[in-house]
Amino acid sequence: MQDRIAFVTGGTGGIGSAICKMLVAEGCRVASSYIPVEKDLALKWQAENKAEGIDVFLTEGDVTDAADCERMAQEIEDALGPIDVLVNCAGITRDGTFKKMEREQWYDVIDTNLNSVYNVTRPVINGMLERKFGRVINISSLNGRKGQFGQANYSAAKAGMHGFTMALAQETASKGITVNTISPGYIGTSMVMAIPEDIRNQIIAQIPVGRLGQPDEIASLVAYLASDKGAFITGANIDINGGQHMH
Repeated sequence: MQDRIAFVTGGTGGIGSAICKMLVAEGCRVASSYIPVEKDLALKWQAENKAEGIDVFLTEGDVTDAADCERMAQEIEDALGPIDVLVNCAGITRDGTFKKMEREQWYDVIDTNLNSVYNVTRPVINGMLERKFGRVINISSLNGRKGQFGQANYSAAKAGMHGFTMALAQETASKGITVNTISPGYIGTSMVMAIPEDIRNQIIAQIPVGRLGQPDEIASLVAYLASDKGAFITGANIDINGGQHMH
């Protein structure tokens, strides 16, 4: 993947960060987005990575804003070149049982986790079609596969991502573009490790392999799908959850 340009939304998060590092290690030039309120954290993240020899280009923007996404894509293309690999990784949770779920909780999650996939993919897909190469990888979730109590909004958005994957995969398969979904289970990010130990142990007890996944395990799968070796996989939803949900 030498010198291919990759854009990872939500790249400064736990899973996103591992994806950025893995793609850089594979030879990609990588860009990540961050939201304005997280600017200081993003710049610190960028500096820490740079100290380790991992250079990631940062662009500030809101994935829920279509015009902002067009600007970010242009900024990346001006700085690095045409985007070859897009990883839609940005996501939030606003949990609550449906009977108590406010409109804001619903729309915030749908906008950030699902509408963002349209907003970010739309400005880059034409270039991929013209160049007859592209990789679009959507990071969904175990809970988009099986549903989850208190996550009607999140489960709907994450399931919707794969509907998008299957449709776009069919539209672009003959043009050298693959579109796939990855559905991680519980991964040992700082967010999950912050869960109280007793609750974390209850989660682990439900995972047949007996442990949390590691961010690098997700990143390795992304790197494979983004490479030439993954060219025959498209429209797939790949579970990486330690056997917690099988079907």
